[in-house]
Amino acid sequence: MNAKSAQLQIRVSPAEKSAIQAAARRAGLDMSSFVLGRLLPACGARFRELAAACDEEAGGRFALAELNTFLSGLTAGELEQAVADPPPTGLPAFPANYIAAMVEYACARRGLPPPGWTAAIAPLARPAFGSDLESLRLYLLTHSPAPFRRRNIYVDASIGARV
Repeated sequence: MNAKSAQLQIRVSPAEKSAIQAAARRAGLDMSSFVLGRLLPACGARFRELAAACDEEAGGRFALAELNTFLSGLTAGELEQAVADPPPTGLPAFPANYIAAMVEYACARRGLPPPGWTAAIAPLARPAFGSDLESLRLYLLTHSPAPFRRRNIYVDASIGARV
């Protein structure tokens, strides 16, 4: 958690203050935590939510695309915060590796070191190609971004791009 060293004051009516206090109590939070939680994006929670949806059984390709969009829209600071904690455990090997490769690639693009949890995900035992067309395999083998190749995943597009 970041140390808090600054203060922000806003003017509200007595009724608005009472409403905020009541909402914070219902949420089980103090007023500052409640307001901050509403105003600042919870990048880490959103990352884990999107990563959990990447399970192949639950329509993983669309979820991977949504995660791609999320990661590509983050600033360096937001990305660092979002991916500090690993995605949920229990994901199959392919989506776990794809998520790790996307995170590694996004971090490299923003000049950040990848989070340590990505190294703990063992690469796929067998190659996975982004297309079933045999004629594209050589192209994919030579044009896949390095984080994907290290994980035995061969795709043409990565963070911020769509096929």
